[in-house]
Amino acid sequence: MGLLKLNFRFIDLFAGIGGFRVAGEQNGGSCAFSSEVNKDAAETYAMNHGDKPAGDIVAIDASDIPQHDVLFGGFPCQPFSICGHLKGFDDVRGTLFFEILRIAAHHRPRCLVLENVKNFKNHDKGNTIAVVINSLEQLGYRVTYKVLNAVGFGLPQNRERTIIVASLGTSFDFDQLNLKRRGKLLDILEKDSDFQYLDEREYTLLPEKLIKVQPQTGLRFVGYRNRNLRKVGVREGTEHLSRVHKQPNRIYCASGTHPTLAAGESSGRYWISLDGRVRKLTLRECYRLQGFHDGFRVHPTLTAAYKQIGNSVPIPMISEVIRSAIKQGII
Repeated sequence: MGLLKLNFRFIDLFAGIGGFRVAGEQNGGSCAFSSEVNKDAAETYAMNHGDKPAGDIVAIDASDIPQHDVLFGGFPCQPFSICGHLKGFDDVRGTLFFEILRIAAHHRPRCLVLENVKNFKNHDKGNTIAVVINSLEQLGYRVTYKVLNAVGFGLPQNRERTIIVASLGTSFDFDQLNLKRRGKLLDILEKDSDFQYLDEREYTLLPEKLIKVQPQTGLRFVGYRNRNLRKVGVREGTEHLSRVHKQPNRIYCASGTHPTLAAGESSGRYWISLDGRVRKLTLRECYRLQGFHDGFRVHPTLTAAYKQIGNSVPIPMISEVIRSAIKQGII
């Protein structure tokens, strides 16, 4: 089914490099305002979208933000992530949700589409998501949320994210989303590039009998680099399991899917097995895993480029949420 075309104005908060913006524009929306505090991300955003985001949203008066129909916000996830310290609203970054609330109270957009990590719904035994829902409901919004996985939207990346949709009209129905066939890494790999291969002495590939495919995600862990094995708590005979290897040491088969691109991975240490050899994913392949087209201009500093794609949203997943919200009459 093609994307619906309908004119609506949106704002792009905590914009990063513009994943939400791309998804909104794919569905006929136009960006009225954007905000991003990270200077490197704002530079990439400006290179690709033609306008530089405003800075720290905390310092921006709501009355200075143009009127809009939809508010997009992938607010900082680190306070709620199992990879972080799980401080939630006790972390200053966790309080940035209330900036969204402040702007929504002033402008009353018809719809808000928010994104955070999978663990957001479980943080503080469910109290965090309850605060978010109750706060939005007090403004008159009907709120629904669900954990979605990028693999359900055609991307070969196991990336689970909590998506929250708040509407002044009817409640958003996640069951109306159109899911797609799970893709394979092979679908997004470059054919010709300056690939970085590992010497065969630097890694171990598992025998076929030990290789299992995770049925829900399509992940196929096939080996590991010969370094930094986690020894604490490892039972004898389980040294080959992926859970005992740090993520940058794991090797996955190109006929399966890929784990979540991490915001904290600044070197792009993602390794795949293909045609009997092991190589690193290219930077372009990482951007394809999030749904960015090849014309998207990445930041010239590799460290920034890898962090930015790890912080971004899966465009096809967000685009389908927006498309469905339009069809449901919420946008």
